[in-house]
Amino acid sequence: MTDRLTFKAIKARQSEGHPVFTFAATAREVLEIARIERVGRTETGDLFGFQRPQVAQHILEIRDYLKRDDAVLPNSVVLAFVAGVEIRESEDEVLQVEIDVTEGPPGLVVDGQQRLSALQPLQDRDFQIFVSAILCKSEEELRRQFILINNTRPLPKELIYELLPTVSGLPHRLSNRSFAAAMTAKLNYDKESTLRGRIRQHTSPGGILSSNAIQRVIMNSRSNGAIRELVYLPDGEEQAFRLLSDFYGAVQDIFPEGWIGMNPKTSRLVHGAGLVALGYVMEVAYALHGVKSREGFANCIRCLTPHVAWTSGNWDFRSEQRPWNKIQNISADIRLLSDYLVRVVRDQGISIDKRVPVSTSDPLEAEQAVLLN
Repeated sequence: MTDRLTFKAIKARQSEGHPVFTFAATAREVLEIARIERVGRTETGDLFGFQRPQVAQHILEIRDYLKRDDAVLPNSVVLAFVAGVEIRESEDEVLQVEIDVTEGPPGLVVDGQQRLSALQPLQDRDFQIFVSAILCKSEEELRRQFILINNTRPLPKELIYELLPTVSGLPHRLSNRSFAAAMTAKLNYDKESTLRGRIRQHTSPGGILSSNAIQRVIMNSRSNGAIRELVYLPDGEEQAFRLLSDFYGAVQDIFPEGWIGMNPKTSRLVHGAGLVALGYVMEVAYALHGVKSREGFANCIRCLTPHVAWTSGNWDFRSEQRPWNKIQNISADIRLLSDYLVRVVRDQGISIDKRVPVSTSDPLEAEQAVLLN
């Protein structure tokens, strides 16, 4: 194998800061200049890679088709490079692209990994595919391009959310979730977390708790709750982490029968609806009762014990009775459960901070009125 591969390419007039060009190459050549880097985490929770796992059935279907003599593959594979590429321009936007593979493939596959994986066993064939390549200034820029290119495609949202904290300069709707995604990863990997290894993420598929539910709790709190108050302190992010970890630690202490060995089908405590509803309970405990520690949260939510039906029985809401497993992860049910749990915690006989008069009868509106003042 030569240490440099040369291709004739066509340059597209797009971003001045990111040269984009297209060329044709065999699967063997593509795999010499670029690699598929699967997403994962180190033992300390640091993220590496960004590609989703292979979809075996999809790859086999593509491979079976490509074995045919009349097979065509017009869709291009998208590669990104940070270094190792030298471009020499000529007339009419035609380039000569030289890629240094002395130390292995310098590029990363940004899109088309399933097609490329399907072609791997067929490398001996003289079958060329189109390659679109982009030059990035840094690894962060490479990840940003991956997210932006793939965000309109059906990639797993959990994968996109896990990548968000590693980049900046994204659209607001994505960057707004970045804090929640980073905090969720910390809760799932930090050795001091009471949720360590319990959250189901793209890089942690064995987790039980929905990462989307945990992120929703965090986003709600950062918008109108305790985390909004804490995050601007010098050690605000660490305090927010401790608050969340202590609260869900208290939940495990008070309701072990609904937590230990359970999954969303056997317990509504570890179900998305239960997790989000309890997030509102945390806010009321913090804002109205001044609770900030695991012990304090445990004392505050102990009053819920005779009123919950996490694994059996019925929920005795004011408007209706509902079997324990008929609470679903939909807005109406989350609202119903939140109102119910918040009302019990709010009305218990614990000394309440009287800083703000609250006249509304809705417990969630009451919580927000306190926090917004």
